[in-house]
Amino acid sequence: MATKNTSYPRTKIKILLLENISEAAVNELRAGGYADVQKINGALSEAELCEAVKGVHLLGIRSKTQITKKVIESADKLLAIGAFCIGVNQVDLAAATKKGIAVFNAPHANTRSVAELIIGLCVMLIRKIADKNAAAHRGEWLKEAKGSFELRGKTLGIIGYGNIGSQVSAMAESMGMHVIYNDIATKLPLGNAKQIRELKELLKRSDIVTLHVPSDATTRNMINADTLKAMRKGAILINHSRGDVVDLDALKKAIVSGKLGGAAIDVYPDEPEKNGDPFSSVLQGLPNVILTPHIGGSTEEAQANIGLDVTSKLVKYLELGISAGSHTVPGVSLPPQAGTHRILHIHRNVPGVLGQINSRLSKVGINITGQYLKTNDEIGYVILDVDSKLSQEAFEILKGIKGTLKARMVY
Repeated sequence: MATKNTSYPRTKIKILLLENISEAAVNELRAGGYADVQKINGALSEAELCEAVKGVHLLGIRSKTQITKKVIESADKLLAIGAFCIGVNQVDLAAATKKGIAVFNAPHANTRSVAELIIGLCVMLIRKIADKNAAAHRGEWLKEAKGSFELRGKTLGIIGYGNIGSQVSAMAESMGMHVIYNDIATKLPLGNAKQIRELKELLKRSDIVTLHVPSDATTRNMINADTLKAMRKGAILINHSRGDVVDLDALKKAIVSGKLGGAAIDVYPDEPEKNGDPFSSVLQGLPNVILTPHIGGSTEEAQANIGLDVTSKLVKYLELGISAGSHTVPGVSLPPQAGTHRILHIHRNVPGVLGQINSRLSKVGINITGQYLKTNDEIGYVILDVDSKLSQEAFEILKGIKGTLKARMVY
């Protein structure tokens, strides 16, 4: 945590955390002097959130809360959003960018938890443990080897060789599996894994296929009736990535027909908002199918790590203006300098803004001791360190620059 005092007292910074975010995050914030931290266990609807976000400076969410354009427009003081999870597809990033709101997440903090579960599911499904467990609970004894196999020597196909996919790869090889993977980018393989350029070729060669891709136009329903036909008879499909990358109706047909030997699904196109809500899926009741409630990264270790990771990013942005890891505000990091005051300036990305800043400050004799500018397609972000004696005057000048979205003195 940064130790400098923000120009806006920490006790007046309002923080709202939704969806039962880890106590590690709450404890870290309060230890840093942020007293006004409200924690809500569930997600909020759009209408509820539009009201709740008023006056809030930092907002923390997980995967259920949808941050729409309407929510962002209702946020009168919001500086940053922390997505305490891997993805940020639940946030309207375009709207956040246009309003100069930084959006952070934790893309690496729960990778081990997900990877371990994938390997566990491979064992469970290839041995048909779910069906045998259900039978035992019914009082039926199903002791047989038919249709049960070892992982050793089998081929695991990984679609998406990022942070999670590559960890699954290393763990699968340690189990004696052959690993092949498909990714839109050329990725350096771990161990003896091999990249396969064509998706259908990977599907044809894999005994088990596991998905680790984001949700976008290129991945939506990428596993469908056509691609399922390419899979081996009796193969297993695991999806712990995003709910819209698999056509569940087509998957059901493939399992009922015997084309696939099983599946594990953790994410769904539509998911309940909170624990205890009704849940329905076309895959319910199918043989050798394991359905879980979006818990791939839900371990106490992962949630604590995510809590600390995202909290650290939010506090560094609030107290030092460091935006590294943001999906909206360009990533800027400038070390603090003694004897200066730091001002942040977010503006529309139009020509001449930096020139205006420098010329106007120079005209009144304000010395800039440190400066860093970075832009994206929509906005530009400048960190300036100026002489502390003239910082208030500099701040007023920056607020008046044409195209300014936000100007903030951090210390």
